[in-house]
Amino acid sequence: MAVAFKVTGVEEGQWAVLSVSGELDLVTSPVLRQRVHDVVAEGHHGLVLDLSDVFFCDSSGVGVLIAARRLIRSCQGSLRLILPQQGAQDGSHVNRVLGALGVRRLFDIHDDLASAVSEESPPLSA
Repeated sequence: MAVAFKVTGVEEGQWAVLSVSGELDLVTSPVLRQRVHDVVAEGHHGLVLDLSDVFFCDSSGVGVLIAARRLIRSCQGSLRLILPQQGAQDGSHVNRVLGALGVRRLFDIHDDLASAVSEESPPLSA
């Protein structure tokens, strides 16, 4: 059974928010990469990636996240990820993958959209 991969976008104040669902893998990661580039080309330099509904992420997905971080930083922007620490099967799959690879500390990670778009909220510790 094929599971649909979907990226939807909204604006929350100064933040562009891309909500991602499905599997983030070799086949789908180019879609997210293009959406991130489109958001930056539209002039948004504050980006939140909501990965709460991503249930699988492979190395190509991680590569897209690292590339998005590099792109946003090159524009003096800010990238925040939403990766719940609690929930189905003890938190987000992406959260566990980033932790296992030792790259979680590179990202500004939040539990939910409200904290991600809040200026006064510090990121969750790595």
